Amino acid sequence: MDLRNFPDGMTSYERVEERRSLIEKELDIDLLATQIDQTKLGSAEENNCEQMFGHIPLPVGLAGPLKIIFSNEEETTVHLPLATTEGALVASVNRGCKTLEKAGGVRTSSCHVGMTRSLAFKSQNSDRSTAALREEIEQKNADWKHVGEATSNHLKIMQYDIDEVDDHLFLTIACDTDEAMGMNMVTIAAQAIGDWLVEHVEELELVTIAGNVDSDKKPSKRTYEKGRGWSVIAEATLPFSVIEDVLKTTPEKLLKTSHAKLEIGSNLAGAIGANLHAANVIAALYLATGQDAAHVVEGSLADTTITAAEIHESHLRVSVRCPAILVGVRGGGTSLPAQKQCLDLLLGRETRNQPLDNAQDREPGTGLHPCQKLSEIIGAAVLAGEISLLAAQATQTLAKSHKKLAR
Repeated sequence: MDLRNFPDGMTSYERVEERRSLIEKELDIDLLATQIDQTKLGSAEENNCEQMFGHIPLPVGLAGPLKIIFSNEEETTVHLPLATTEGALVASVNRGCKTLEKAGGVRTSSCHVGMTRSLAFKSQNSDRSTAALREEIEQKNADWKHVGEATSNHLKIMQYDIDEVDDHLFLTIACDTDEAMGMNMVTIAAQAIGDWLVEHVEELELVTIAGNVDSDKKPSKRTYEKGRGWSVIAEATLPFSVIEDVLKTTPEKLLKTSHAKLEIGSNLAGAIGANLHAANVIAALYLATGQDAAHVVEGSLADTTITAAEIHESHLRVSVRCPAILVGVRGGGTSLPAQKQCLDLLLGRETRNQPLDNAQDREPGTGLHPCQKLSEIIGAAVLAGEISLLAAQATQTLAKSHKKLAR
C-alpha cells in the first residue's frame, strides 16, 4: 500500500482523500468519519503530518472570563478554548475562573528559561580527561555559539551548562527561539554545534545531539528544578466569602484536603510536582492552540500550594508554579486554521502581530512578548483548574460531578 507516491498536480486534499480510500480498501475498514473538510486542512498534509489520511475532530469548550494581572502589570480578561473529550473538565475550569474573577483576578509572573537541547560527547582518548575537553569547549564558546546562532535568524543562545560523567560530556544549550516553541530550531543548531566541536576539539566524539539531560518530553528533577521554556507562577487570594459562595466549601476543608493530597499523598508517591490535575488544563490548551501535545509531560511538573493568611485576615493564598511551559505562536500546528483561530481567541490578533522582540527587553507597562503572555495565561488557567478540583474533592462532589457530566 503506497501512501506517498501520487501523480504530480494533486492537491493536498486530493492526496488525503486518496490515502483514505486506499486504506479503506486495503484494510476493509470504514474511515469516513475522519474525512477532511477542505476549509480546515490548511498546510497540515504538507507540513504537519506525513501520510495524512484524515483528521480527528476534538470538542472545544469555552471557559472564562478569567481576569489576569500579567508580570508587566497589564490587566486583562481572557476566555479559554479547551480542547478535551473529558466531560466535566470545562465546567470545572469555568468554576475556577469565576472564583478567581470574584477574588480580584490572578497575578502572574514568569522567567524565560529558554528551549534546551543537550549534546552528548565522548572522549576518544582515555589519556585526555573530560575536564580538559570541557575547558577547551568553554574556551571556544564564542565560536560554537556563533555557529549555532547562524542556523536561524530567530535563535539566540542564552546560556549553557556542561556536565561530566566518566568519559562523557553533556553540553546543554538554552535558547531564545523568538515566537516559535523552537524545538526543531534548537535541534538544528545543536547539530551544527556538535559537528563544529568535533572538527575543532581533538579527541572529541559526538554521540548524539539529544542526550536526555534536556529531558525533552520526559519528566525529570532537572526540569522541575531549573525549568524549561517559560517558568510561570500564578497566584491569587481567595476571600472566605468567595470560597463559600462559589466553591461551596470552607477554608478549613480546602486546607485539610490540600495537606492530605498535595503534601502527604504526593510525598508518599515520590511525585515530581505536587498538583491536582495541571496536565488536564495544559493539554486542553495545547491541543486547542496547536502546541506540541507531548510537552504536557513537562507541564505536569507543577506545584500547587494553598496557605492560610494571617489570623486576622479572612482569605487564603493559592498559587501554582509551572516550571516548564513550552509554547509558540508561530510554526508547528499554530498556523492550522482552527488552531490559529483559537490562538487569536486567547491572545487577540493584535498581540500575535507585534514585532518579534525579545521579551526580556520590554519595559514594564509595554506589551508582553506573545509567548510570554501565552505562558502566563496557561499558568493562570492551571490555577483556575486546581482551585475548582480541590473544592470538588474537599466537598466529596468529584464523583457526583463526573457521574452527571462525564458518563
